[in-house]
Amino acid sequence: MPKVKTNRVKYPEGWELVEPTLNELQAKMREAENDPHDGKRKCEALWPIFKIAHQKSRYIFDLYHRRKEISAELYEFCLDQGYADRNIIAKWKKPGYERLCCLRCIQPRDHNFNTTCVCRVPKHLREEKVIECVHCGCKGCASGD
Repeated sequence: MPKVKTNRVKYPEGWELVEPTLNELQAKMREAENDPHDGKRKCEALWPIFKIAHQKSRYIFDLYHRRKEISAELYEFCLDQGYADRNIIAKWKKPGYERLCCLRCIQPRDHNFNTTCVCRVPKHLREEKVIECVHCGCKGCASGD
């Protein structure tokens, strides 16, 4: 007889500390996904989703790397279960990418002249002072700001 698959996930120790915040952010994500996008550009409809995904990843990153409040086991569990983005956290560990908003901002194939996004330019070097990224709505994520 085949084994019966269950959806039971064994949560590591310390999950009770992060669960309320992650559930709250997940509820915000559902609201952002179901939000009507009448009158918005196609890219603007995705901006709240990018911001909430960034918040979740930054929350897990800060708990583990900055404040050291969660264990490595819980950190890996959150990454494996999709509560945080492993790729953007890997970039945050590198110098110059500490405030990166999303991975699309550093991919040259998504921008004119094969460069990075305008939000990656430090504010004092910009000609226009108020700029929004087309991909995620960021107003500036250069580490030198």
